[in-house]
Amino acid sequence: MTEPPHAVDPVQLGAYFALIEVSGLLRHAIDQQLREDGDLTFVQFQVLMRLRQSPTGSHRMTDLADAIVHSRSGLTYQAGLLEKAGLISRAPSPDDERGVTVTITDAGRALVARVLPGHEVVVARMLFDPLSRDDADTLARLLTPVRDHMRSTPPRSAAPRRRKGT
Repeated sequence: MTEPPHAVDPVQLGAYFALIEVSGLLRHAIDQQLREDGDLTFVQFQVLMRLRQSPTGSHRMTDLADAIVHSRSGLTYQAGLLEKAGLISRAPSPDDERGVTVTITDAGRALVARVLPGHEVVVARMLFDPLSRDDADTLARLLTPVRDHMRSTPPRSAAPRRRKGT
C-alpha cells in the first residue's frame, strides 16, 4: 500500500504538533497581556499594528482582512469596536466606491505605544528566551519560506464569495 502524496512522517507530525502547541501557548500569553495592558483582543492589536506600520496609517478593509487572515465580517465587527473606542476611523475608499478604508487615530497610536513594550516582553520571554541568537535566526529562516508558501494561496477572506444556492 502506498502513502498518499502529502503524508507526513513521524518527525514532521511531531514538528507540526510542537508548532501548534507553541503557537497556542504564546497566543494565550499574548491575549492576557493585551487584555490587561490595553483591553484589546489579539485581532484588534493586529489591526492597529498593521495600520501603525503603514506609511499612510491606512488600509482597505479587505486588504487588512487578508493581511491578518481574518474573515471580512469578523474584521468589520472588530473595526466597529475600535472605531467606537476612537482608535480608528473608517471612510469610503477613494479607489473603490464599495470599499472601506480604515485609518489609525492618534489615540490608536498612543494605545499601541502603551501596550507594545509589554507585548515584546511576553514574546521575548515565551518564545526567544530558551533560544540562542543562532536558533532565532534558524527559526526565522525556516518559518519565512513556509509563511511565503502559505501566503501564495489567497486567504479565505480574498476568495470569491459563493452565492447562496449555487
